[in-house]
Amino acid sequence: MEKRKPKSSASGANVKSRVKEFYREFLLTEGKRPSSVFVFCKQIGIKEAAFYKIFTSFESIEKTIWSEQIESVISRLSKDENYTSFSAREKILTFYFALFESFKADRSFLTFQLKSWKNPSIPSFLKQFNLVFAEWSKGVIEEGIQSGEIAKRPYFNQYYYQLLWMHFLFVLKFWSHDESADFEKTDVAIEKSVTLAFDLIGKGVLDNAIDFGKFLYQTARN
Repeated sequence: MEKRKPKSSASGANVKSRVKEFYREFLLTEGKRPSSVFVFCKQIGIKEAAFYKIFTSFESIEKTIWSEQIESVISRLSKDENYTSFSAREKILTFYFALFESFKADRSFLTFQLKSWKNPSIPSFLKQFNLVFAEWSKGVIEEGIQSGEIAKRPYFNQYYYQLLWMHFLFVLKFWSHDESADFEKTDVAIEKSVTLAFDLIGKGVLDNAIDFGKFLYQTARN
């Protein structure tokens, strides 16, 4: 029994890889999801039971493809000694550059998915990705607050993550429409938007605006 476990694990990994790759190809060539899991499994040459051991639906394949992108980047960066010593701003910039560089290898599939996203709510294929992003970004934000790079503001701290998530979605949309050589405009958008984000969550403009608001309020009361 003990000798069979590695073989089973390898087999499962191979099936998972085949399912993801074939699903990508089907979606991009047919422009839609397969009609059913049964038909999909028949085409790829696996039993339906083997599919359900790994995925619960086509939607779960999409979630996995997206989440594996960010998990891979975070894992790689966490092993980089230079990255671990970076400031919060540097970590966010490095993360974005690494993530969107990774996206290039799967751009056709990722942009195809993004075309179907119309409303402002988080699309289903990004929900698992969002959970990983939340854990990573909240850690970076906490480090920034502890170092003083990010301002500690009562009532505002809890919204920093949402700000970064909205910022990421902006860059993602920008990248999906970027037609510049090697996506150079996306790189510029990342740099400028991260600078703006830190103008908002760092100590500076927003703090001055809050202080001025307090002054006006106190003056009006007197």
